[in-house]
Amino acid sequence: MTLFYWGMSLIGALALSGIIWRVAHGRHPIPCPVWLGWLVEMDNPLARTNSAAAIIEHIHLSSGMRLLDAGCGPGRVSIPAARCVGVEGEVVALDLQAGMLHRAEKRSRSAGISNIRFVQAGLGEGKLEQNYFDRILLVTVLGEIGKREEAMREIYAALKTGGIFSVTEIIFDPHYTRREKVTGLCTTVGFQEKEYYGNWVSFTLNFEKPQ
Repeated sequence: MTLFYWGMSLIGALALSGIIWRVAHGRHPIPCPVWLGWLVEMDNPLARTNSAAAIIEHIHLSSGMRLLDAGCGPGRVSIPAARCVGVEGEVVALDLQAGMLHRAEKRSRSAGISNIRFVQAGLGEGKLEQNYFDRILLVTVLGEIGKREEAMREIYAALKTGGIFSVTEIIFDPHYTRREKVTGLCTTVGFQEKEYYGNWVSFTLNFEKPQ
């Protein structure tokens, strides 16, 4: 019975946290606050497409690649992706919030990961190397970006020709962006839609920078 009440309390806390974040986001487009970092560290059991393992599988990540995890948060995807690319590869974990980067860096050290480079910046600020990345990820981040067209242009320039830009969205996120809007933003700057996984509840859309 104690376990039951503990479980119900956890569900209540998750629901309340989500409501607070959604209300705040409705007033101002804001990233997930650092105090909710523990919430986005976990895979959502109701959306398997959004799991770190599924995201990495869908972008066909392999050893030696360079990957940008934009809006990395506490490193839920960055850390397993760094294991996948190995010591010859690199993951750049980019986030606006120093608190999130600190959390991700602490977790990476605990996991013995040394091939993640942490960068505090926002997309569209011109901080990314051009033609540098094999893969770029936006996992439930697109709706947080203020200047989306500038961000998309910077992502396009930073990706190598033939590289994959992957966008993952989940309906439970307060800044959920529909597939049609994602496609419109990406194709406007020159990306070509390549693959689609999931459904309207939780999906990953992969785009390719054409040859």
